Amino acid sequence: MRQRVITAVVALVLFIPIVYFDFAGISVGLLAGLLAGVGVYELFRMKGLTLLSLEGGLSLIGALILALPRDPWFQFLPEKTDKFMLFYLIVLLLLGISVISKNTYTIDEAGFPILVSLYAGVGFGAFANARKESLIVLCFGLLIVWATDIGAYMVGREYGKNKLWPEISPNKTIEGAVGGILSAIVIAIVYLIVFPGKTYFNQSSFVLILMTAVLSVVGQFGDLVESAIKRHYGVKDSGIILPGHGGILDRFDSLLFVFPIMHLFGIF
Repeated sequence: MRQRVITAVVALVLFIPIVYFDFAGISVGLLAGLLAGVGVYELFRMKGLTLLSLEGGLSLIGALILALPRDPWFQFLPEKTDKFMLFYLIVLLLLGISVISKNTYTIDEAGFPILVSLYAGVGFGAFANARKESLIVLCFGLLIVWATDIGAYMVGREYGKNKLWPEISPNKTIEGAVGGILSAIVIAIVYLIVFPGKTYFNQSSFVLILMTAVLSVVGQFGDLVESAIKRHYGVKDSGIILPGHGGILDRFDSLLFVFPIMHLFGIF
């Protein structure tokens, strides 16, 4: 527990200034790119592959394309060209390996690095775009994720009896999941009293509170997805970069689902 607390404090000391000040308007984008890169590394590591390969390098580049904001990183692209087209070039190159390798590298194998790029790149890219919208929007998403995690843990530990999904995550309970949703809603209500919906967001406060319940469920599902990936590869943690916490994906699994859905809902 002591190690977990120390790691959390150090991470927050580094994380908060970067997110709050967003130095020169690019620091959060760099942070998103760094986290996406580590996420790609962790997924390749779980599968027993290395980034020091053609597919590893292409997957990493693909994730960076998706995670880094267009401005200022992709201003070299023609004005009407979406950066997703640049990512699609990576997809074409990965598919092209089947030709270079004389079909010993198949489309099934190419699917893994492509999916990894999308998972890490889009998730952390949405995080960076939320900060670009405003710090208030970013904090709204972060508070939903954190409130859900804390509420689910505390309620589950105290009242949890019925397993939520034992085949994937045996410690999670239905009671904990409901507690996480209610905790997120309470925090959202307080937050939106201070920062009313239509003033700071693209939605009304009432709609945002309804969306909070959905986003809390989405975040918990993201957590389960990461658990399923680890169970599939037979690993306890996605990485070791955060002592006592595991890897980057262990800490940001909910965020990778919540922020893209926030964007889909038109919150930013």
